[in-house]
Amino acid sequence: MHTTLLPDGWPRPKGYANGIMAQGNHHIFCGGQIGWNSDEVFESQEFSGQLRQALQNVLAVLRAAEAGPEHMTRMTWYITDKKAYLGNLREVGAIYREVMGKHYPAMSVVEVTALIEDQALVEVEVTAVR
Repeated sequence: MHTTLLPDGWPRPKGYANGIMAQGNHHIFCGGQIGWNSDEVFESQEFSGQLRQALQNVLAVLRAAEAGPEHMTRMTWYITDKKAYLGNLREVGAIYREVMGKHYPAMSVVEVTALIEDQALVEVEVTAVR
């Protein structure tokens, strides 16, 4: 069971939660997933395409643990281009909802100078409780 935490007087965040309280027997730690497919091939060189694939990769890891987006408690995105993220928020939100539904964990977005794979534009980590 998960409960979204919203301190009194705080506005409801859009697209994420400030905090999640979770109870369950299985903790799932999904390592950073990037925008390549299961053959380790980047099919897209654009932020939105890589984000979609990274989220699909996270979903595949969760399913391997018999979990889904509804079990996510924490998500961290590492991005290499803040402008690409902020300039496409509407598309980013649509992609997120298409892949993950309306399940919004506690979330952070961090801009980094580079990721280990040179072509990677985004990397997503998730913690889940089932």
